Amino acid sequence: MRIVDVSEFYAPQGGGVRTYVDQKLRAAAEHGHELLVVAPGERDALEPRFGSRIAWVASPPLPVDPRYRVLLRERAVHALIAQHRPDVVEGSSPFGGGAMVARYRSGSNGAQRPRKCFVFHQDAVAVYGHTLLGRWLSTRRIDALCAPYWRYLGRLSARFDATVVSADWLARRLTAHGVKRPISVPFGVDKALFGSARPDAALRAELLRKAGAPADAALLLCVSRHHPEKRLGTLFNAVRLLAVKRPVALVVYGAGPLFGLHARRVRGLPIHLAGLTRDRAQLARALASADALVHASAAETFGIVIAEALCAGLPIVVPDAGGAAELAAAPYAERYAAGDAQGCAAAVQRLLARDARSLRAAAADGGRQRVLSQSEHFARLWQTYAELGA
Repeated sequence: MRIVDVSEFYAPQGGGVRTYVDQKLRAAAEHGHELLVVAPGERDALEPRFGSRIAWVASPPLPVDPRYRVLLRERAVHALIAQHRPDVVEGSSPFGGGAMVARYRSGSNGAQRPRKCFVFHQDAVAVYGHTLLGRWLSTRRIDALCAPYWRYLGRLSARFDATVVSADWLARRLTAHGVKRPISVPFGVDKALFGSARPDAALRAELLRKAGAPADAALLLCVSRHHPEKRLGTLFNAVRLLAVKRPVALVVYGAGPLFGLHARRVRGLPIHLAGLTRDRAQLARALASADALVHASAAETFGIVIAEALCAGLPIVVPDAGGAAELAAAPYAERYAAGDAQGCAAAVQRLLARDARSLRAAAADGGRQRVLSQSEHFARLWQTYAELGA
C-alpha cells in the first residue's frame, strides 16, 4: 500500500508521537509499504528516514513549546498527498492536520479516492480539561462542559472511513461522546529490547548517586515529558513525603517546556532529572534496574512507557485513569487517585512492601501476555487498512 500520514505533532525532539512514527516508518519499509509522513518543519524538505520518507512543510514554532511547529499550509499538504497517490491517508491530529485530511479530495487525474483514517493519538479533554480542572470538578462534569469539542470531533470523524484508537476502553469512551467508527489497534513496543534487559548494578548505583540518595535507597523511575498534562509535581510531592519515612530516589528521563521550572523545584530532594535520552538500550537497563516505575499522567491514550516497563519486568505505580490504568493489574501494580501526592506515596509504600521477586515475575508475565510487539501492532494496522479497502 501507499500511505500518507499527516502527523502534525511529529518533531525531532518530540516524545511518544515521535517514537511511534519512527517505528511506523521502519515497519512500513519492512512490510513493503510506501509511507510518506507529512510533518511541520523548519523548512520545506523531503528526507529519507528508516527506509521511508518524511516531507517537512515549513511551519512556525508552537509558542508554548518551540520543539513543535504549527502546521498551517493546507495547499502544500494537499499537494503532497496528491503527488503520492496514496491508498490510505491518516490524519494523526484532531486539530489542523486532521481537518486538512478531512477536507482533502482526490484530483481529476484519475486517482482513486484514498481511504481516510482519523488516528486518535491524544485525548485533548483529558490532557487539558481533566488536568487543569480535575482538582475542582469530576471528570464526568468536565466531559460535559466540553460538549462543543466532542461535537466537533463527531463531525470531524464522520468525514473519515475509520477512527483508529489504541485501546478498547478508549474506543468505548469516544463512542460515548459521538466519535464515529472507532477501531481499536493496540500499540506495540520493542519487546525484544525491553524483554531482554537485565539489571545493571553499576547503572543503578550511578542513578542513585546522581539523585543524592544512599546506595540502599529504593530507586523509582519515571519516563515523561516535562509538560503540565504529565503531572510530575504529583511525583515530586510524593517523593518529598516518602523521603521522610525511608531512603528513596526518583530519576526522571525526559525533556519539555517545564524542565527548568522542575529543576528548581526538586532542589534538595532525592530527585535526578536525567533529561532526554536517545539510548534505548540504556533506558531498558535502567528500567530493569529500578524498583518501580512511577507515573502521574491520567491522560495517556495508551501508555507506551508503562508497556515498556512491564516488558522489562518492572512493577508500576500509576493513577487510576487513562491508558496507564488500563495496563495496571493487581499482581504487579498499585493505583492511586490521579493528582493525589499522598495517595501516590502510599501506593509506592504498598508496592515496596510486597515481595520484589514475585512483583517482577508478574510484571514480566504481564508484558508478555498483555503487550503487543511493534511487529504485531503494525501487522494489525496494515490489516485494518486493507480491510477498509476491501
